[in-house]
Amino acid sequence: MAPRLPEGELLYAVGDIHGRTDLLANLLRQIEADAAHRDAAKRTLVFLGDYVDRGPDSRGVVDMLLTDLPEKFYTQFLKGNHEALLLDFLDDPRRLDHWLMNGGDATLASYGVDVEALIHEDAPPETWRDAFAGALPGAHLRFFESLGLVVQAGDYLFVHAGMRPGVPLEAQTETDLIWIRDAFLDSAASFGKIVVHGHTPVRAPEVRPNRIGIDTGAVFTGCLTALRLRGGERGFVQT
Repeated sequence: MAPRLPEGELLYAVGDIHGRTDLLANLLRQIEADAAHRDAAKRTLVFLGDYVDRGPDSRGVVDMLLTDLPEKFYTQFLKGNHEALLLDFLDDPRRLDHWLMNGGDATLASYGVDVEALIHEDAPPETWRDAFAGALPGAHLRFFESLGLVVQAGDYLFVHAGMRPGVPLEAQTETDLIWIRDAFLDSAASFGKIVVHGHTPVRAPEVRPNRIGIDTGAVFTGCLTALRLRGGERGFVQT
């Protein structure tokens, strides 16, 4: 029997956005138009994380997620490894270099932090952290701190990166849920539900018996992907 959602639910899961407000706005318009033609008692948007870093407008993405989503959708936001990097840096500025190596400079700039000046001044990590903390709106910090790790709906489980094979859901670590790659991607094991994930870029949505990967590398390719689920049906919406 095909995996299913509960009767009457229409769900769209959105892959990694990485600061591409333009693509997010485009995809949301498509989702709204797509949903208008489908009967559903409940409409849900699940965002799989990695809203920030690398792309030009991380701040704009968060603003859009907080204030400009389609009406009459129930929304759930998951934590990606890039949100974890941001929060880790705020908690411990010594983690600056790790964040910068993963595109954090683009996020800092989008919030108005003068990255070039900080580099020129050879500013210590604490100065970088103070500049970012001062520029970060409280609503955005609360958003980052409120992100969940797992969403379940019917026969599907949504997570940023994946799951550790052989480990019950309740025993999965946050590190695996937002960072895992090969051990999850190479596994043919059943996870009890179909795992819908992002984190690892693929040329096209990757549909396997135990998982569906929908990170199509939007920041580099211009292709932001959403998986549409209703009953036993699946489809994709893409920029």
